[in-house]
Amino acid sequence: MSKTSKHHTILMPSVEEDKAITAAARSDPDAQPLTPKQLKAMVPLRTLRGRPRSESKKLLVSVRYSPEVIEYFKSTGDGWQALMDSVLRKYVARHSRST
Repeated sequence: MSKTSKHHTILMPSVEEDKAITAAARSDPDAQPLTPKQLKAMVPLRTLRGRPRSESKKLLVSVRYSPEVIEYFKSTGDGWQALMDSVLRKYVARHSRST
């Protein structure tokens, strides 16, 4: 380890060592190289991270609710915010038709 850095120094293998490592890896039947078709089918990890994109975009807002309203929805368990959104959407749909 370098005295100026807390990072480990990476030592690259020589050409001969690299050939020996590659030969040993290829001789292992459980560790065969990927085919070009398999490589082409791979997807970058960052595209798989996080929550799937929603079909309906939602807006981030700051709003205040009565404590009993929040307490009720939180008591319904995981997904309470989605449930609250669903209830409000139904209310809007019901009241939009009558106007």
